[in-house]
Amino acid sequence: MSRGRFPAAGPGAPATASPVRYLVWLATRHPGSLALATVFGVLCTLAQALVPVAVGLGIDRGLLQRDREALLLWGGAVLALGVFQAIVGMLRDRASTTNRFGAVYGTTQLVVRHATELGAELPRRASTGSVVSVGATDVGHLGTALEGTARGSGAVVSILFASVFMLLTSWQLGLLVLIGVPLIAATVARLLRVLHGRQQRLRDEQGALTDLSVDIIDGLRVLRGFGGEKVYGRRYREGSQTVRAEGMRVAATVADIAFLRVLLPGALLVAIVWLGAHQVGTGRLEPGLLVAFYGYAVFLTDQLGQVTTMLDQLTRATVAAGRVLDFLGLQRELPSGTQPLPDGPDDLPLHDPDSGLTVPPGRLLAVVCASDGDARTLADRLCRYTDSAVRRGDTPLAAHRTEDVRRHVLLADNDATLFAGRLGTEIDPRDSRPEGAVLRALDAASARDVVDALPGGLAHEITGGREFSGGQQQRLRLARALLADPQLLVLVDPTNALDAHTEGRVARSLGPYRAGRTTVVFTTSPIVLDHADRVVFVKDGKAVAEGLHQGLLADPDYRAVVTREVLA
Repeated sequence: MSRGRFPAAGPGAPATASPVRYLVWLATRHPGSLALATVFGVLCTLAQALVPVAVGLGIDRGLLQRDREALLLWGGAVLALGVFQAIVGMLRDRASTTNRFGAVYGTTQLVVRHATELGAELPRRASTGSVVSVGATDVGHLGTALEGTARGSGAVVSILFASVFMLLTSWQLGLLVLIGVPLIAATVARLLRVLHGRQQRLRDEQGALTDLSVDIIDGLRVLRGFGGEKVYGRRYREGSQTVRAEGMRVAATVADIAFLRVLLPGALLVAIVWLGAHQVGTGRLEPGLLVAFYGYAVFLTDQLGQVTTMLDQLTRATVAAGRVLDFLGLQRELPSGTQPLPDGPDDLPLHDPDSGLTVPPGRLLAVVCASDGDARTLADRLCRYTDSAVRRGDTPLAAHRTEDVRRHVLLADNDATLFAGRLGTEIDPRDSRPEGAVLRALDAASARDVVDALPGGLAHEITGGREFSGGQQQRLRLARALLADPQLLVLVDPTNALDAHTEGRVARSLGPYRAGRTTVVFTTSPIVLDHADRVVFVKDGKAVAEGLHQGLLADPDYRAVVTREVLA
């Protein structure tokens, strides 16, 4: 149980056949701490279980017999059991914490690794709410369940010990315990199955509501533009009421379980004490053993609570493991090729036969699409984010390894995010470029003034970009894309949030900064188009014209798109 063991170097290959097998796999990743936690848990509760016996013998052999030595002996035994219990309890908790951290960190590593492997396909394969639930809630349930197994295992052993002791001492009392304990466990387990189903429905509703809230926040400005905020506000209220209703049903079940955890063990306690007192009155049981039986009744109430708590935690963990496995089961739709993509300057053209678009190497190509949907579709094709017949030279782009394509081809659009942290790290995530290179990229994106206005400059801690205007965020994202310096950079509307003066500076800087590299800009801005080496006009998904911006203005369809004219 050494410190600094987490996170581990790698999570390994999980067992994904079922949620139960995944839980077993998590538990066996740290077999040493699992075994120690179980052993210490059993020893701790056994020490507790021996205390009523020692107290009863102290009463019968010492107090009632007026034997001082026997009283001191059994009093010392109670003290020793208490000290032993404290020591092994501490060791149990340390080992249990190791199990919890192992489950939490291991599952988090698996989820993050798989999210990275899915890459740009993740938003299309899983909702934001489901990913948040897995990463923020489900991993915690897994850790809590593995942490609680030590106490639960000890409780099971102590219940068996107390039952055997009571059966041998008084078979009537022992039989009462052996019948009562399974009945209580079965009743609670039945309610736990009901709770399991209701918790699953609550998680689904919470995920859907989270997705809706993210959509509302992202599109709030658009919604306000056409008065849609009231409609979506009503949908959110209806969704929140659905979540509240499901939460109330879960809470009602939890309350029923808590009620039965008190009522059923309490009824068992009353029965044990009544029967024990009757046997003392008839001389079949010594007074000290009655005290021991009373102590066991109270002790068993607590241990039954530990068992039902463990079952509850395992139920929650089973649900959580199922959600984790659902996420880990998401497969990439696009298979990876096998051919490497060489480093260095790219001198081969990129051609999309479906649209007829050809991207010349080492040039700044602007693409004007009559439909915004065509721009996104073509960008995804060129960057291999969707299945297509795009070729690099004579080789299909799909034949190259996906990791190589991602390293050499970068798609930068307005959906990109600035994360919280040091601004310099957000612009250069790998911290591999000198400050001068970062400043040149900022100059090319006309974003130097944004950085200079911050108290700490590049060292300033940002909060996810919320302190910047839309245009400032766009310039910082462009600087990050430029600094990455990929072989092929595909930009989608990189200046649509900028004023004309700032857009002109960006347009003049983009070509010289990317000299020798291939750049594709999807835009309808005349300012950017006027600085492009070539312009391609795409209509109805097909490249229908190509040339310089000034020459293409003779085409009325092209002119209508770039000047926002309305054709009669």
